[in-house]
Amino acid sequence: MAVVCQNLRYKNCMEIVFIFWLILIIGFFILIGLRIVDQYERGVVLTLGKYTGTRSPGLTWIFVGIQRMMKVDLRITTTDIPQQEVITKDNVPVGINAVVYFQVQNAENALLNIKDYTTAVSQYAQAALRDVIGAIELDPLLSEREKIAEEVQKIVSAATQSWGILVTDIKIQDIELPADMKRVMAKQAESERERRAIIIRAEGEFQASERLAQAAKVLGATPGGLSMRTLQTIEKINPDPSKTVIFALPVEVFEGIKAISQTVKSK
Repeated sequence: MAVVCQNLRYKNCMEIVFIFWLILIIGFFILIGLRIVDQYERGVVLTLGKYTGTRSPGLTWIFVGIQRMMKVDLRITTTDIPQQEVITKDNVPVGINAVVYFQVQNAENALLNIKDYTTAVSQYAQAALRDVIGAIELDPLLSEREKIAEEVQKIVSAATQSWGILVTDIKIQDIELPADMKRVMAKQAESERERRAIIIRAEGEFQASERLAQAAKVLGATPGGLSMRTLQTIEKINPDPSKTVIFALPVEVFEGIKAISQTVKSK
């Protein structure tokens, strides 16, 4: 720069220096205004404090000092609902914790309409969970967890829609019962199993009695059938030949034996 100024007049030299520094300042100003928005983000731009647009993913530029850009993550976010001590409709205290899955659908609403949307979603889901659990009894709570989670999701989704938030799912992770209630439920389950066992045993005996009745009809219709069945029963009672068992048999048994013997001899 000094060599150039020696060959030129003073005025021209000052102009060249001014242009050089101007280009340098403009280039620096352009460089510090460059911003990169990732694929999963959106950049919300405020100009002098007023919302002026949302930038898409890629390389973008803002006027530093006049504009500022805040990035909003659009990926699904998970937040835990800490364990809540809730009393059900039938006055049973339970401890419940859950997890909320949500994502930002409208970046400007999520940034402009709510201060901290993650905390807001967690707190609102916590309050909705307490309201829903307090309106149902213990048995539906234990057996219809998915249905309860869907009801909580509807309540939270209706409230967060104006925030630009979509609640994708809510899962109830654990339901903690008092120790005495666990013992009562264990006894109830044991009694239920015993009741089912007695019913199954009774049904088996009833079916066996029906089969026996059918077998008795068949034996009664067959000449000598009852007699042969009686002899088979006697044989099964005492299979040891060294022992003797005496039974008082009706006359019909002997007549049946006689009829069978005559049938065999005739053949």
